[in-house]
Amino acid sequence: MRRAFLSAAMAAAFALAGGPSMAQSWEDQTIEFWIPFKEGGGTDVWARALAPRIGDALPGSPKVIVRNIAGGGIGGTNEWQRRMEPDGTMIFGTSGSVQIPFLLKDPRVRYDYATWAPVFATPAGGVVYVRTEMGINDAVQDFDKLKSQPLKYGSQGVATLDLVPLLAFELLGLDVEAVFGFSSRSIARQSIQRNEVTIDYQTTPSFLKHVAPLVQDGAMQPLFAWGALQDDGSIGRDPTFPDLPSFPEVYEAIKGEAPAGPGWEAWKSFFTAGFGAQKFVVLPSGTEPQTVEVIRTSLAEMAADPEVREALTAQIGVYQPITGDAVVAAMQAATNVSAEAEAWVLAWLKDRFNFTQ
Repeated sequence: MRRAFLSAAMAAAFALAGGPSMAQSWEDQTIEFWIPFKEGGGTDVWARALAPRIGDALPGSPKVIVRNIAGGGIGGTNEWQRRMEPDGTMIFGTSGSVQIPFLLKDPRVRYDYATWAPVFATPAGGVVYVRTEMGINDAVQDFDKLKSQPLKYGSQGVATLDLVPLLAFELLGLDVEAVFGFSSRSIARQSIQRNEVTIDYQTTPSFLKHVAPLVQDGAMQPLFAWGALQDDGSIGRDPTFPDLPSFPEVYEAIKGEAPAGPGWEAWKSFFTAGFGAQKFVVLPSGTEPQTVEVIRTSLAEMAADPEVREALTAQIGVYQPITGDAVVAAMQAATNVSAEAEAWVLAWLKDRFNFTQ
């Protein structure tokens, strides 16, 4: 889908608003798509699937290059905040490991996530898996066997998207030792392949690209997916993994009752913030509103193209892109967690991991 200008209707709308004409174009320009993670992880896979299609969608068909920033989610995002230029030639790709430290007021955070201009987003899922040699084929039927084993999990830190799996393991009553210091989920994935850790999770893009082949080869066994938010606020099965139970299903089957209580409410809150609209494409604070609208509208049209949707689904999963006005509402939801959920999680993190703000 290549085009050098938006629709005549949009041009008329901008003319009436006194904004720039639709001659606004990125022709012969290069747009940098900053990603605060190393190559090979879920966010990197997502960005590289999107980059050429974003270029095709924008007026002038610019070249879009992915720029991986050293320093991990927080360090890389701090660098983005310091260097971002609001001229439409720099975009940024977020993830839950950018959002959750912001929500937990991690003192290392130097960025103001809530002030960026969202132009596109996708929900994401995640899959928990173990090494096949452990002999656990079903998360529910083999739960006693799973629970009886000491488990090691490679973590980027508690104030990252790893908060969701760490809370899930706690709610299930699993004996999981969190080994901290991993710089990315891709490093943790490599660690389970070397049998240095024994349980892992990967976001959908990374799982599809890197773990699914290991499952097919018989090296890894998926146990459950986090699930997917439904319109009524409940969590159903992940549409990318319809044969895997969701985390709430596993919890209910093991506990004999539907998940409830402050721990569950905290998990659901951070799952919603971290996965419900996990990956945003944003523009820097201070970008001209007209530029934001041109890009937002272009990416909405991109997402509606059946060929683009089919290609993205193959790489990042069966998830409905969030575009237009909905992406603004999604950003608001992703930057807010209830005071009760935040207080419970902070108390748990302090007790369990000695984490303080």
